[in-house]
Order: sequence, then C-alpha cells, then structure tokens
Amino acid sequence: MASQTALVTGNAGFIGFHTVSQLLESGTPVVGVDVVNDYYDVSLKENRLAQLDKMAQATGTPYTFIRGDLADAELVAEAFETASPSRVIHLAAQAGVRHSLEAPHDYVQSNVVAFLNILEACRAHQTPHLTYASTSSVYGANTTMPFSEHDGVNHPLQFYAATKRANELMAHSYSHLFGIPTTALRFFTVYGPWGRPDMSPFLFAKAILAGDPLKLFNNGNHSRDFTYVGDIVEGVIRASDTIAAPNPDWNPANPDPASSNAPYRVYNIGSNAPVKLMDFIAALEKALGKKGVYEKLPLQPGDVPDSHADASELVKATGYKPDTPLEEGVAAFAEWYREYYRD
Repeated sequence: MASQTALVTGNAGFIGFHTVSQLLESGTPVVGVDVVNDYYDVSLKENRLAQLDKMAQATGTPYTFIRGDLADAELVAEAFETASPSRVIHLAAQAGVRHSLEAPHDYVQSNVVAFLNILEACRAHQTPHLTYASTSSVYGANTTMPFSEHDGVNHPLQFYAATKRANELMAHSYSHLFGIPTTALRFFTVYGPWGRPDMSPFLFAKAILAGDPLKLFNNGNHSRDFTYVGDIVEGVIRASDTIAAPNPDWNPANPDPASSNAPYRVYNIGSNAPVKLMDFIAALEKALGKKGVYEKLPLQPGDVPDSHADASELVKATGYKPDTPLEEGVAAFAEWYREYYRD
C-alpha cells in the first residue's frame, strides 16, 4: 500500500531541489535520491541539500535523503522500500547537450539504465503515478512552431535528446504492458535562483559581472521559452497530482503521440512566450546594474535556433499557468547570484 510520501530523484539538482522545497513546504513527506556527481560544481549541490535539511527541520515534514546511483537497481529497490511512494517524480538525469557529444556512455547509464530501474521499481510497487523529466530537445529537426506534443519527435539532433526520447518510449511500453500511469514533462529553458552553472543565465551573469565577453552563439539570434523555476515546479507538482489516464478518443489508425489507449501522457512545460536572447540579457544587465560585452559566434552543433512551447495541453489538464514576468524572475535570479557568490 502506497504511503503519501513522494519519491523525488535528482533532489540535489536545480529543478529537483525546488520541487522538494515546495513539497516539504506543503507538508508532503519526501524521500530524495541523488548521486551528486561532478558534472558541475558539487558544492552548489551540497548547499542545495543543506537547504533542504533546514527546510525539513523548519517545517517538521519528514524528509529522507539517499545518496546513490540510480543505475544501481538494488539502490533503487531500497529507495522504493523506504518510501513506498504515492507518487514518483523522476528528475534525475545526465543533462547537457554539449557534454553528450563527449561522454555518450554517461547518458546511457544515467538516462536509460537508471530509468529502466525506476520503471521496474514502479512495476514492483504498483506505484500510482510516475512523472518524469523529458526535454524540449526531443523536437530536434522539427521547425514547426510552437512545438506541440501532437507532432512527431523522431529526429533528435544530439544524443542527450535521443536518450530522453527513449525514456518516453520506454514509459509507454510499461504503461501499456503493466498499466503504470506515466507522464512525461518536456522542459524548456528553466532559470531562477540555485540554477545550473552550465546554463546560459548563469554564464551570462558571471561574464557580465567579471567584464568578460558573453559568448553569443548563432550571433545572439536565439529565442528561448525561458520559464521561471517557480512556475515550472508548480507545473511539475500539478502534473504529478493529475494521474495519467488512457485517452478514450485515441485512434490506433491515426495515433496521437501525446497520449495512448494506455495511461500515458506527454506534456510540454514552458512559458508559452518565447523571449529573444538579447531581451533576456537586457533584463539581466538591468538587474545586475552592469552592461555586458558581447562576442558573437556561429551556431553550435546540436543547438536549435529557437524554442517555443505550446503548453496548452498541460494548462487544460492541470490548470498550470506560468505567470512570473521576465524582469521579476531575472531580478530574483540576479539577487540570489550576487548573494550566493558575494559579488
């Protein structure tokens, strides 16, 4: 019998940290699992974990952290035994588009083997709902804007995206074979306090404050569906609370990629309001009180020029509504950055 506990993987990561914070604040017991690898600054991850410990103590909400590798099937089984979860929110992954060009084996272990272990544990424990992180990168060579879950996504442009698309296919097979409700969330560009140092907002803030050139790939002509992390977390939790169900109108003769006759759903999660990269930088310059110096460079391998989420399906299913204005979100990120790095 499932408890009311949430099992959240990747809770030392950016989105996982904020998701667990929100769950603890709402009184939901959490068991978190993270390997705390060195893909980026380990001290940032450790400080996130320390913040979660403080929040659990302050709120009195039960919280257990398990440090370990989800590619280890025994560790995953033990985590599920500890949690007996009513929901699983799987946010752990090896992220990073460019790193996947250099270390593809890391992505198979962290994104494919680990995900299989999560699915197997969900099957063994008859988990009521698995919500997991996919990515907007699965849209790959598709240039139809805005990106829709109802479009095909079989042309990934880098290996990271291929592994996340594999997760969606693996989840569907388990939903079909074993009736496990699964929901994929295709994240777009998430930013905010406690963000990842390899992401553009972090890199831009560091360069602006140091007076170093901002590297603007594609000559700065990108647009991205920048979404504030608080809005993203609201969507993650709402999606987790909305258990995936079969689509009664699903037609096998004309199959909709976003749903199924199994309890399987795929949603975009983003702001549905793309921002030009130079506008984002202008908001960051304003928040930091300093202008940047630009170095314009060509488009990098694996990058897509633009992203735009059609998030209407998630809005319709859960009531999710991202509403943090860009300047407000960027100001919150800039304030955290300066305080954290004493800059």
